[in-house]
Amino acid sequence: MFVPSEPGQQRVVASWEQPFDMLRACHDRVHRMLTLLGKLQAHVVVHGVDAQARQAARDVMRYFDQAAPLHHQDEELHIFPAAHRSGNPDAIAAVIRLGVEHQTMEADWRHLRAELQALLAEETSQPLPLAWQTDQLVQAFCARYAEHIRIEEQLVYPCVERLLTPDDAQTMGSEMAARRGAGLRPPAF
Repeated sequence: MFVPSEPGQQRVVASWEQPFDMLRACHDRVHRMLTLLGKLQAHVVVHGVDAQARQAARDVMRYFDQAAPLHHQDEELHIFPAAHRSGNPDAIAAVIRLGVEHQTMEADWRHLRAELQALLAEETSQPLPLAWQTDQLVQAFCARYAEHIRIEEQLVYPCVERLLTPDDAQTMGSEMAARRGAGLRPPAF
């Protein structure tokens, strides 16, 4: 299900009972974190490492430390094997590439995380050098994730969704929820 988010955009509302909706909702959060990372780059060049920059860095770190690895695990345990079983040569080639990219993105994250930790260690509200804004690691990380998500959503997910039975989807959603210590249904607010 989609609901309005920002003007001109939609946000995925999902439950563990619909695991592909959950995966797409995670992709939406990845895009938001990548946008926040880009805004952080521009912000510190003008404002230095103020409270707003610190919070943004912590938010990005929390997401890529906690949620992103679980999302990759979901794909590696459920999506990639199903794509291999599909016999679809394009999907098989894609998941081989995506699996390698997971490792590359995790390595890139370790380097980028170190940069964010160093940023948090800054004790200045003075603008940071323009070099931080044009950091190629940040740009490559954002571009790699965006292309990775595009391939998953346009090729791999549709291929696998067609193959899974309702019981398969239920099992997948239950296992995804269990990895996060969550019940099958999202909490009511």
